[in-house]
Amino acid sequence: MGFTLTGSRLENRISSSIHHRFGTSEASGFTPVVFVVDPDRGVRESLERLIRCEGWHPEAFASGEEFLAHRLEAAPSCLLLEASLPGLSGLELQKRASEERPHIPAIFLSATDDIPTTVEAMKAGAVEFLTKPFRDNELLSAVREALERSRLVLARHAEKRALQRCYASLSSRQQQVMALVSSGLLNKQVGGELGISEITVKAHRGQVMLKMHADSFADLIKMSAKLGLSRMKEVPQLRRDDSATDLTGVLFDSLRAGKLEAVCPR
Repeated sequence: MGFTLTGSRLENRISSSIHHRFGTSEASGFTPVVFVVDPDRGVRESLERLIRCEGWHPEAFASGEEFLAHRLEAAPSCLLLEASLPGLSGLELQKRASEERPHIPAIFLSATDDIPTTVEAMKAGAVEFLTKPFRDNELLSAVREALERSRLVLARHAEKRALQRCYASLSSRQQQVMALVSSGLLNKQVGGELGISEITVKAHRGQVMLKMHADSFADLIKMSAKLGLSRMKEVPQLRRDDSATDLTGVLFDSLRAGKLEAVCPR
């Protein structure tokens, strides 16, 4: 029995297709990293043992300054930090980390039940705020959630980089066509905007679909939104070496790719 995908279900399906096509799982080959920032050496060592038992890689620091000076890899990661740190406070570290390392969500650990700090940390995006002593399963559950958040952020960043590379491979005219068709204009209207024929628009549109690896027009719209094309007030300017009317190269590429019939339907 068939059914129609709508709204978020369609969006998720298109997004999954894009992830699969571009291979945007750059961080999947890295062991997840759990950063621990706590001035208590005993706490750091205890948490390191627990983290290793789960198959994750621990990195421990005595202060926020040490953590910020540490070089990072693009691996799913999270930050376990004591709320009351010497020097840079836990909240200050969370703010700095979210700005400089947005793929690393924070989990707060505190020796006291500090409600104002808890509220501020959670509003700033903390995954959890645990009061010591806490159960291992409480912490591990929070870490799993944080690592999944991190993985998704890294995947989105990798996907956008892949889309940007594909977009950069388009000619200026193809970028103009992509921007205009993504804004909802018909081929004839795009031709009117650019001063080219409708068949030329169809040819450029076909090349855009090929170079962007878009399986459907809905797929292309999704890509345009991720690239921010839907927010552009003006279409990209034509480069000096791009011809506004020369269709020869476009048709040749289409013939070579065996896509002429799809590009220019009869």
